[in-house]
Amino acid sequence: MDLTVVSYVIYLAVSIGLTVWVARTLSRNGRVFLADVLHGNEKLADAVNHLLVVGFYLVNLGFIALYLRDDGTIGNTRGVFEALSRQLGVVLLVLGLMHLGNVFALNKFRRRGLLEREQNPPVLPQAYTQVQG
Repeated sequence: MDLTVVSYVIYLAVSIGLTVWVARTLSRNGRVFLADVLHGNEKLADAVNHLLVVGFYLVNLGFIALYLRDDGTIGNTRGVFEALSRQLGVVLLVLGLMHLGNVFALNKFRRRGLLEREQNPPVLPQAYTQVQG
């Protein structure tokens, strides 16, 4: 069997496995932030969370597919490891950047929700005063 094909199979298996693991982790833990941002609306939080996960899968799996091609011919086992380390390293960096982007966006939404809550008074005013002029 051609070592380039072996490299492709290992790359796809590891990359897709990592993508699924990161997406599940983001989905499980990001839901808590979304529920907080959306003021406890669990149904909306689940829907937004699902849409974010689908987008995450599409972007990462698309990148993995595009980055599959390797220009060099792999002639030995060392070449397989070098090709895999380069390809998987880039995939891990992209997954990390996507993760940081998701965390940043969720945190921004959460902060905006906290600011909106702070602007509303805890109770309605009981009376009004007249301005002396």
